[in-house]
Amino acid sequence: MLIVHCGSGDDDLRAHAVEIDEDFDWSFEPNGFGTTLFWCNLAVEGRRLSFVAYDQGSDAAKVHYWVAYDDGLYGKVTSTDGERFMGKWK
Repeated sequence: MLIVHCGSGDDDLRAHAVEIDEDFDWSFEPNGFGTTLFWCNLAVEGRRLSFVAYDQGSDAAKVHYWVAYDDGLYGKVTSTDGERFMGKWK
């Protein structure tokens, strides 16, 4: 089971237990100042990974789908795009 905890400076989405082949998602409206940022912490079987899930002022704003695999985290811009490696478990 994957534990996902995401949030921003204004919102704490709390920790969620996500089963294999299950999704965790949320929606929001970026602020008018261009500073919206969401981070996520993942944990599974003693391994951890932290990443910026959305940063309105960078390329991280383009990634809309994140997928966790045994070797790390991958991101996709659309559900049909190829996946690109984004980070390794620690």
